[in-house]
Amino acid sequence: MAAAESYPDHLRYHPEHDWARVEGDEAVLGITWFAQDALGDLVHVEAPSVGAVTTKDEAYAEVESVKAVSDVIAPLSGEIVEVNERAVEEPEVVNDDPYGEGWLVRIRVSDPAEIDALLDAEAYRAHVAEQ
Repeated sequence: MAAAESYPDHLRYHPEHDWARVEGDEAVLGITWFAQDALGDLVHVEAPSVGAVTTKDEAYAEVESVKAVSDVIAPLSGEIVEVNERAVEEPEVVNDDPYGEGWLVRIRVSDPAEIDALLDAEAYRAHVAEQ
């Protein structure tokens, strides 16, 4: 069962419907409720390898649903330090729990100043309302 619509206040958001949970010098990244809802049931997650580098505003992964294949845009730059293998093996977990078990990667943030450029939950909700 897909998750209910939500945009947690403790996360930061990219306008391309990706989120970041900053934890010290690392961040956990994933796609928002809005993104997974627009895509529909996910059937495949193509994740990067540990050691790969993300660049803010550029694709770092791909998700495939019954409707479409979409790039996942990095909200922050950094080095991939962990990939959520569960999301790769069971893509439906992204639909069920996009902010919890459905996270995609953990990165070591290379430019902490980029965090300030992300949207807070209130600004992201306003952005979604315009879609």
